[in-house]
Amino acid sequence: MSKTVTLRLSDDDYNKISSAAKHERRPISNFITHMITRELLESYYADPIEMAQIKSDERLQQKLKAGHSDAKKMKGRLVG
Repeated sequence: MSKTVTLRLSDDDYNKISSAAKHERRPISNFITHMITRELLESYYADPIEMAQIKSDERLQQKLKAGHSDAKKMKGRLVG
């Protein structure tokens, strides 16, 4: 089920987004959704090739498992 979100934009930001949406022949809401989804996929998720490299690196896998175990035990400190 789709959700409605209210977004407050400055006039300048609105004009930039509106112009880009018109250039791509998209409604503003679709343009915003498309751009956010694309950014999430590119920035927050590993692509299949990168994931294959991560899974094939045994040393990295051991370190990830140790880190996960330490986090579950609340061992260590948060570095921000």
